Amino acid sequence: MAKVSPGVYKKVLRVREAYPFDIACLLMRFFGSMLNIGVVTMITLSGYSFLTAGLSSSLIALSIFVVTPRVSKRIDERGQSAVVPKAAAVSLLGLVVLVANVALHGPVWPLFVGALLVGFFPSPQAMARARWTYLIRSGRLGEAAPDLRTMFSYESVLDDMAFIFSPSISIALAAAIAPVAGMVCGGVAFAVGVVLLCSAKSTEPHPGWSQADVAGSGAEAASAVADTAGAGAAASKGTLAEGAAAVASAASVPSKSLLATSAAVRVLFVIYAFAGSFLGLFDTATVSLSEDLNSPDFAGAVLMASGAVSMTAGFLFGMVRLRAPLPKQLVVAACAVGLSFGTMFLIDSAPALMAVALLGACTYAPLLIVANGVCERAVPDARLTEAITWLNAGYTCGAAFGPTVAGALIDTFGTMASFKVGTLLCLGMPLTAILCYRVVKASILPAYTVVEEREM
Repeated sequence: MAKVSPGVYKKVLRVREAYPFDIACLLMRFFGSMLNIGVVTMITLSGYSFLTAGLSSSLIALSIFVVTPRVSKRIDERGQSAVVPKAAAVSLLGLVVLVANVALHGPVWPLFVGALLVGFFPSPQAMARARWTYLIRSGRLGEAAPDLRTMFSYESVLDDMAFIFSPSISIALAAAIAPVAGMVCGGVAFAVGVVLLCSAKSTEPHPGWSQADVAGSGAEAASAVADTAGAGAAASKGTLAEGAAAVASAASVPSKSLLATSAAVRVLFVIYAFAGSFLGLFDTATVSLSEDLNSPDFAGAVLMASGAVSMTAGFLFGMVRLRAPLPKQLVVAACAVGLSFGTMFLIDSAPALMAVALLGACTYAPLLIVANGVCERAVPDARLTEAITWLNAGYTCGAAFGPTVAGALIDTFGTMASFKVGTLLCLGMPLTAILCYRVVKASILPAYTVVEEREM
């Protein structure tokens, strides 16, 4: 059963404290969303082969997979404003190397060097969600705090906004002005976003905030209830204290990588890796088909249309209150994405490509929302930046594989062959979710239920 609540986003939009960091992270998302197809478009329009473009895109993804989770771990340990500027500077240096080499039509190897440096890109999706979680769980918003699931839906809509506009803007600028114009525009947006984010220090989570803020406020609330209601409220105090202690215990886990210590993060990582592999292949094949049709702008139109559908689906999904447990929701969402995009083997024309893209877009945003909800319930609050970054790293790990495979298939067998291989990659998502259902179910931390009940 489910309940539909059309007004759930009002509380999110009333939190004016969130506007600065959400605008900043949206600008940073624009750069991140155009990295894959923007780099492929820039390189191929400059006369390099699809294999070179695919390898460059894959190296960016591989570098993000290796570096970004470690950057996010440092962010959780030291704070966003202390780490983000340094990581962003390295990423922008890599972009300068890429753009300069393409503009001068230099040799191939500097493209690979620049791609590796771009991978120091810090995750705006993770940082925005971490700030929202901090504002909600620390009690700073009081009764005005929105529901966490609604917040994840709202952030998913912002993800899709970047996904809709930035690739198409990148392709349009590259085709109309110069091959490097799109990525230059993205780099400027990224730099502005970094400055705005680091300026908004009032909403920045401090290291260890889960234990200091949530546990402390839980204990204070329990004490106040006991003082007011007497002996009858003592049991309530005990329940809240146990929940606070459990949260504090969860927050004080060893500082090893969450990929090594959290089974749920590993499962979500694999699901996202399959998603990255087939979507990276799909994007590269879309650009190739557009060039086969002598219409480079068609790829942008496909991405814009599918992004609009995905954004709408995510917005509507945020209004629905599902009663099914999160692990079951994850299985259903993964099956829906795998089966919808699994129809890409039927693509043999531009209309078929658009149909598959729109069908898959209806299912993708709900999967992201559910996966982020599972992640938030399975890790300590103070390590949410790293946890969500590992999910994104799983995607980029797959994206390191997908474009390279697509480039090799396109150069050897043609565009349609890559779509057929993509179908096989799609099936990995539902299989992983089904086989690991019990693992995810056992990883949900019950202490978080207590906190959510107190907030709701």
